[in-house]
Parts: sequence; structure tokens; C-alpha cells
Amino acid sequence: MSVLGIDIGGSGIKGAPVDVETGAFLADRYRIPTPSPGNPDQVIEVIRRIVDHFAWEGKIGAGFPGPVRKGVIHLAANVSDEWLGEDLTKLIHKATGCPATVLNDADAAGLAEMRFGEGKRYEDAYVLFLTIGTGIGSALFVKGELWPNSELGHLKVRGKDAEHRAGDGVRQAQDLSWKSWGKTLQEILLVYDFLLSPDVIILGGGVSKKFNKFGKYLKGTHAKVIPAELRNQAGIIGAAMAAEEALTLD
Repeated sequence: MSVLGIDIGGSGIKGAPVDVETGAFLADRYRIPTPSPGNPDQVIEVIRRIVDHFAWEGKIGAGFPGPVRKGVIHLAANVSDEWLGEDLTKLIHKATGCPATVLNDADAAGLAEMRFGEGKRYEDAYVLFLTIGTGIGSALFVKGELWPNSELGHLKVRGKDAEHRAGDGVRQAQDLSWKSWGKTLQEILLVYDFLLSPDVIILGGGVSKKFNKFGKYLKGTHAKVIPAELRNQAGIIGAAMAAEEALTLD
């Protein structure tokens, strides 16, 4: 079964048709930079272009950077606040004619990583999955079951959102060394570890491929800290999975 997965991010919107049985892409990923400020009209136009690029006519799954309840956006991270209260599911269907399912982008990535990536080895554990990109997204899994919309990137650490201290966007904007950034990320992980006591912390997002450069600075957590396997493909795969399973998140 193939589904078009779309991952909406602060810097780019990307999509690909996915074989939801294997997690494999059925065509090369197509990416378009997120227009500024990322308001609904702009993002929907990009989604329409992605759909047209693949000449897609089936199910669509989309991950959005913020909490999503039954298709409605309740917080917009790294895109326009005009999203608040908008039903993205209906907007996609109206623009493309395709049935759509929408969920938090980190939840989507976590679903994929738990089924097809490193999470397969921890299906009976308490797992905190983090996707580190422009900001920090989070997904919690207890014995394989998703607890949606956790949004731990917005947890305050010394008066500032965690993602504004240790997101990869901060590393790039401030041109931080891997050592300096890794130690800042360590501070955030120690807070998560103390509050949640997970068995495993899986670090996803594009930065996970550089784990060998910063992983040695992540010390002191009781949880095992490991890099994700699917990296920045996970959001697309998980969004497609959610659409195939018609996942509705409250």
C-alpha cells in the first residue's frame, strides 16, 4: 500500500510516496523551502505543488510542527501563528481532492522510527524520541504506544524554551562547535531524563548522522542515548503510516 507522506518543517516542506509495509520511498523525496512566514496559504500551495509533482491521487499523511488534535492546529512552531485553529486536514483535502490525515511532525517521525528504525529493539520499553532540527520535537512511547503532542521542545530550561537552547537551528545560527552544542544538548537531556525517566532516548533529525561528533558529550542520563536510524526521512514515513492507519490524535 502506498501513501504520500509530507513533512512540514520550519525550513523545508518535503514529501515522497511511501510503501507503508516496508517504510521504503517509492520515488525520490521532493523538497521545497518553506515560504516565509509559513502561513496557511503558503504552506498549502507548497503541498499542492508536491502533490502535482508526484501526480498523486491517493491518501496523504502530513506532519505539522505543533500539537494537532483531530486535524486542527493548536500551536505553530517555526511557522506562522495564522495556523492556530486551522483544520489542516480539511485544507489539504480542499486543495488536492485527496483524503488527508495530519499529526504532530515529531509524533510522525517517532512512529516510523519505532516500526522501521532503532525503536524496533525497544518496543517493550519507555522511549523518548527527539527529532532535532530547526527546533526540538518529541514523541513518547510506552510499550510501543504513542502518547501524542508532548512538545518537550517548549519545556522551559533556565527560563528559555529547550529548543531555543539546543535546537540545531541554534547550533547553526551561532556557529557552535560540536562540543559546545553537545554540552548544551546534554543539559536538556538531563532535564528530560529527570522528569520522565525513560529507558531510552533516541535522537532523530538530520543532525543524528553527526552523532559521532557530539554523542560523547551526552553524559549522565540514566536513559541510554542513541542516534536514530531513519534520520530526516522518518517524518515522511510516519506521516504516511498515520494516513494508512487513519490515526486520529486527541
